[in-house]
Amino acid sequence: MKQLLFSLALTPIFAIITAIPVKAEIRTSVIEYKHGDTILEGYLAFDDEIKGPRPGVMVVHAWKGLGKYEKRRARELAKLGYVAFAADIYGKGIRPQNNQEAAKQATIYRSNRKLMRERALAGLRVLKRQRLVNFQKTAAIGYCFGGGVVLELARSGARVDGVVSFHGNLDTPNPQDASRIRGKVLVLQGASDPLVPIAQVDGFIQEMDAARVDYQLVMYGNAVHSFSNPNAGDDPSTGVAYNAKADRRSWQDLKTFFAEIFKNRFASK
Repeated sequence: MKQLLFSLALTPIFAIITAIPVKAEIRTSVIEYKHGDTILEGYLAFDDEIKGPRPGVMVVHAWKGLGKYEKRRARELAKLGYVAFAADIYGKGIRPQNNQEAAKQATIYRSNRKLMRERALAGLRVLKRQRLVNFQKTAAIGYCFGGGVVLELARSGARVDGVVSFHGNLDTPNPQDASRIRGKVLVLQGASDPLVPIAQVDGFIQEMDAARVDYQLVMYGNAVHSFSNPNAGDDPSTGVAYNAKADRRSWQDLKTFFAEIFKNRFASK
């Protein structure tokens, strides 16, 4: 079994912990880094058969923290030819075990958008400093809570080519900051999502239009919250459920979006 060792020339970011090949061509690593005094723990994935720098994509987790689902998405992005880094917003070891704990953690950042943006930027810096990443070609995607995070990252004025929100929160206390968005925006929503009501969607549209952002909003019929996650259950009446069609279509929409913003061979796979 191959092992990879990275060094991260970041201050105060530091330390690689482990490296485990997922398949013959995909390599993964757990990376410790810091934001202030808080230690964070992210997950890197890339295809070592591809030579030379390539676009990098940051993945931001849902409200239960970085877990198996986000790591799987990072590996899927690596299979498409990107370097993917699943960032950690909460901190090392902070992985809520139930909805009550998750709500408590998510509220810390939803009530402090400055902190949310800074944690996202810390992860983006880790991604951009990977030796296989073309730091001038980056994007960020997020799921549920993470969808809201990547939109706030864009509103911060971060230098990313695009952000993609999967069934994420669209509201913000600072809609005027949409004028700072540098890249393109893709929002993928369930048309029947009770956690992101149509009033919130309408507010987002008004925000983007007012700032003349280059954005796309795709609504999937009969889909509710967490439609892309097979672990979300199969009962739409709860407001949270997996929808295989919306999952497949949204992933294809992501690939089409990346083909547009990156203009490279990886996006067409």
